[in-house]
Amino acid sequence: MAMTSRLIPRCFRHLGTSFFAVPASATVLISCRRIMPEQCWLSMPSAGVHISAVCHQTDLSPAADYSYIRQPECTKVEELIESSQSVKDLLQISCDQKITGNQMAAVLSRVCSLVVGQKMDSQKVIEDAHFQQLLNTINSQISVVWNGNLISLLRSLVVMRLDTKNPVLQSIENEVHWRLRRLTFKNLTSLVDYYTSFAQSDQQKVLLSDIIKHVELRWTEIADAKTVALLMMKVGHLSNALMDKLQDKCLELAEHFTPEDTRRVMVALAIQNRRAVPLLRALSYHFMQKHFDMKTGVLVDMAFAYGKLNFQQTQVFQRLASELLPRVPDLSPLDVMRCTKSFAYLKWLNLPLFEALAQYVHDHCDKMTEVQLCNILMAFARLNYQPANGEAFFAKIHNILKSGLLEMEPLLLVDLVWSLCILQQVNPFYLSHVLEPQFYRKITGNQTQKGENYKLKLVHINATAQLECSDYGGPFLPSQCLGMWISGANKKPSPLSSGVHDALQSAFGDQTKYRCGVDTLYGWVIDGEVLIDCESKPLALQEYTALHILQPEGTMPLPSGAKSYATPPLDSVQSLWASFPVKQLAFVAREFPNYTSRSRDLLGRFAMGRRHLQAAGFLVVDVPYYDWFELKSEWQKVAYLKDKMSKAIAEELAQ
Repeated sequence: MAMTSRLIPRCFRHLGTSFFAVPASATVLISCRRIMPEQCWLSMPSAGVHISAVCHQTDLSPAADYSYIRQPECTKVEELIESSQSVKDLLQISCDQKITGNQMAAVLSRVCSLVVGQKMDSQKVIEDAHFQQLLNTINSQISVVWNGNLISLLRSLVVMRLDTKNPVLQSIENEVHWRLRRLTFKNLTSLVDYYTSFAQSDQQKVLLSDIIKHVELRWTEIADAKTVALLMMKVGHLSNALMDKLQDKCLELAEHFTPEDTRRVMVALAIQNRRAVPLLRALSYHFMQKHFDMKTGVLVDMAFAYGKLNFQQTQVFQRLASELLPRVPDLSPLDVMRCTKSFAYLKWLNLPLFEALAQYVHDHCDKMTEVQLCNILMAFARLNYQPANGEAFFAKIHNILKSGLLEMEPLLLVDLVWSLCILQQVNPFYLSHVLEPQFYRKITGNQTQKGENYKLKLVHINATAQLECSDYGGPFLPSQCLGMWISGANKKPSPLSSGVHDALQSAFGDQTKYRCGVDTLYGWVIDGEVLIDCESKPLALQEYTALHILQPEGTMPLPSGAKSYATPPLDSVQSLWASFPVKQLAFVAREFPNYTSRSRDLLGRFAMGRRHLQAAGFLVVDVPYYDWFELKSEWQKVAYLKDKMSKAIAEELAQ
């Protein structure tokens, strides 16, 4: 069979030439229209072989084999098809005129264009008797339709939502499947563009799979940026091998990308969560080199992609923020939410942009959904951003959210209240809803990592209710829940935390004089804790009952006036220590992810943790990563801790 499929086209070229050869003395007038090989083949007595085996010769190189045939001219039928402005007239043409298979395909494509353009009911058109007759006729001539027209025909039927079990549609899909190897890469790209989202039946999924395989085998034929961007968006998620090759092609063509092409590629990478660093760097570089007037949608999608992939590019963020700032009043509520969330994911706080976004929310919050408002508040909380008109802003937000609080999805409600705790805008009305036993039991059954995160958020909300809301009278989380939900001790300490533990051991030696990795009832972990008396002598922590831990070991209550600090004692500051009766030291390590991008400001989550520890009686001294990893020796680290402690005590005395 394979030999036959190769032999027939070759023989046909010779037969076709001799069949159409016209002697010089002949008086036969050759039509100015192009004579198609399919027509010749049908007129031959040996036309029993499937025509699709040879029809590709016309699409590929008609001029090479039939150089004596002139270029086709537009016939009267084709002019009628192009000029018709109603579906009824087009269907009438197919009944009144004797037209070819290609012209019938053109009629169907034109019908589809009118149905979509005039927003007609496609089902009524499909049920029309003339349309059904046209389908049956074209089905009988499907093998002589050119490749490009065949792809357009399939697209038209797909757009018109023809039933996937329709025999005509299945026949056309079979014909496309038969010709896949002979389609040009442009035809394949056009097929991918619309067929990817349409394939539903098993037969269609098999066809789509083969289309992807052919694209993967012929990926080197990609010659323009638009094509590679389209393929990454449409089929990149269906084949990892193809996506890898498309990424290589993107690197090759990145210089020629338009902002729209860049947007498509970035969104495709973000949706598939493919953090291809070399490609992202190349796209960012060429994006900054070109100065186009970009659409607002491109800016918002680019911000989304960078945020989803957590790819830091300061210059790109600055450009996105500067271009978005004057357009904020014209954004839709959805775009405002997406833009705010994207920059929050990036931990990038651009104050002018966020002030404009906050003003937009204040002016248009009545037009925004509860989900959109909650997401914006979560973004503000992540960055610990307080709007300039905070009192008026939150008053308006509270009035809208309170009415729908009972109908809100449980996890979203926890996120909302937790964010309000960070922003210090929570009140007893919110706290009582999420700390009710009937409510939090809806979350306790979730044993996934996501469920554990939400349980920890409930612990933080409970801590806010205890430490920062004096007018709140209950309910609170029971101690059993706190014991099960706080799992910080099971986490492996980071290199920074381990270094702090070692430095504390070097400073105090005796393990009874300090604690490391202390899980508190507030959901926060203290990296080190020490209790010092007025003579700067460390006390045995195990002898005292500490109210901030889950299972206190000692029986003696802490002396009144106990304070919490984050570093070991200093011999050189005896006079400072003497002003406090007892000093309880707590030490907190600050990792790189605790800070906003290009800043030394804590993110909202960690700022709230700091407030909670201070409200519980601790004087918190932070040890940031950017200082700690500069210290090379053990004595340098111990000296650094002592210096940080002396500064913290001096600040406390000054206040």
